[in-house]
Amino acid sequence: MAQIPNLDNAPFNLTSLRDQSQKELLNILKNIRGRKCLVIDPKLGGSLSLIIQTSLLKEHGVELRYLSADPIQTECTKVVYLVRPQLNLMKFICSHIRNDISKGLQREYFVYFVPRRAVACEKILEEDNFHHLLTIGEYPLYILPVDEDVLSFELDLAYKECQVDGDTSSLWHIAKAIHKLEFSFGLIPNVRAKGKASVRVADILNRMQAEEPVNTSDMGMPEINTLILIDREVDMITPMCTQLTYEGLLDEFLHVNNGSVELDASIMGVQQQEGKKIKVPLNSSDKLFKEIRDLNFEVVVQVLRQKATSMKQDYTEMTTTTQTVSELKDFVKKLNSLPEITRHINLAQHLSAFTSKPSFLGRLDMEHTIVEAQSYDICFEYIEEMIHKQEPLVNVLRLLILFSITNSGLPKRNFDYLRRELLHSYGFEHMATLNNLEKAGLLKKQETKSNWLTIKRALQLVVEDTDTTNPNDIAYVFSGYAPLSIRLVQQAVRSGWRPIEEILKLLPGPHSETKRSGFASSQSIDNLAGAPASIDKVTDGRRSLVLVVFIGGVTFAEISALRFLSAQEGMAYDLIVGTTKIVGGHSLTETFIESLG
Repeated sequence: MAQIPNLDNAPFNLTSLRDQSQKELLNILKNIRGRKCLVIDPKLGGSLSLIIQTSLLKEHGVELRYLSADPIQTECTKVVYLVRPQLNLMKFICSHIRNDISKGLQREYFVYFVPRRAVACEKILEEDNFHHLLTIGEYPLYILPVDEDVLSFELDLAYKECQVDGDTSSLWHIAKAIHKLEFSFGLIPNVRAKGKASVRVADILNRMQAEEPVNTSDMGMPEINTLILIDREVDMITPMCTQLTYEGLLDEFLHVNNGSVELDASIMGVQQQEGKKIKVPLNSSDKLFKEIRDLNFEVVVQVLRQKATSMKQDYTEMTTTTQTVSELKDFVKKLNSLPEITRHINLAQHLSAFTSKPSFLGRLDMEHTIVEAQSYDICFEYIEEMIHKQEPLVNVLRLLILFSITNSGLPKRNFDYLRRELLHSYGFEHMATLNNLEKAGLLKKQETKSNWLTIKRALQLVVEDTDTTNPNDIAYVFSGYAPLSIRLVQQAVRSGWRPIEEILKLLPGPHSETKRSGFASSQSIDNLAGAPASIDKVTDGRRSLVLVVFIGGVTFAEISALRFLSAQEGMAYDLIVGTTKIVGGHSLTETFIESLG
């Protein structure tokens, strides 16, 4: 399992949050006496690896298995299922019990839903008449600390469910997760929301506070001063662009999952394990990764080269001159970082094989051309050619979504033509995919003139001559494009949203700003940035916090841009990220791909 991230440097006490989740899981297991087989929903495996070590589970008499259609092979008489409330998973559980009964095996079954039970799932268990054999409970895992400044609600389908299926149950989960945070860190006095889903979450949060209030009188000053909720729908341009930070590129090519990547051992220089996959943890416990994760990849290569050169010089000095004991000690200390340097040189070398390809550079140029919104015909022909070459469908759809959004849809003739060509090239079963994209408004016929140029200029989204080595603007994360979502956050913490009211109206969905009761002394929401003297400090003098929640997912590049903002001189707040899931253009587009038949 992936290395559990160290949360000691988190801007607020995330360790207590993680410990609570670990304790709740262990209590469930302790209450089931004797040896037991814990069958985990595969989608939860990565999440649990960030909370608890496998060795700790084994100490509690647990045998681990992953849930699939295959029957469970175990000697244990107690089987504990830990699953998300998904109908297809219930069918697996029913088939397991049916199989056990047919073999005459007598077992006790426990089903724990994460984070809460669902009537539809229990109905399936009832219909198969297994309800009386089961003990049903909940494991309320609403928040997962992925790193010291990132919280995930682990709702990977939230965007598609809201936009296409009309299922908004994830919004209740998000509000519940935030309300849970408030019980630990105080009622958040200021809430800003942009987008349909965000405004709904803000409303649900207020309703939860009315029904189950956080006691404001005995908690002192709240640790989180402001909550900013942003719908992914407000900015679907950013995730469709290729991320150019180190961590972003690792995700683009190797798919980071719950703080680790899985790749061939040979890439990491492990020769004797040919063809074997190994997991490489990526979180701030790795000091070198913490230093380079948010840098533009061009700069990362230079930093690693410098570190390797300096190590080589130290080694030469060691072998050619006489050293004092303290110099030897310093050298040995430096040697301790050698595994980290080697690890990242291997990863960077692997990434360079992709980033140096003409096809990759050509695609980047095309993304910039689309974002500039200047040369419609060139972009159209490029996408047409991709379809005719049968490039991977996800790659084509990413560019097509970017093209459609920046142009507010495609003229009917072009729209019908590309739709037809896509179905001819990739098969008519993808009608469902195109239908999903149309329902979500990501691919549509042009009905009104695009306002992208107005938004781009007003928020300065394209920054010429971006210095990636010593950046002075968040645009460095995409080498010249400043993520729209983060520009909105930047505006919110600097001067509030009132000055950009007209631009906000051009973006999808409503927006709201609320001041919640109980904190008359707290800063006004209009002047969030305020003068440093007036900034709310929590009791021990740390900076106040702004929690930025992305409903529908956030990319690593956006997280890097927020960290960059947080580190700026004169910045009065620590920014922390909450998200339904960390996504990339690839994973987000894939949620819409569906084949008929």
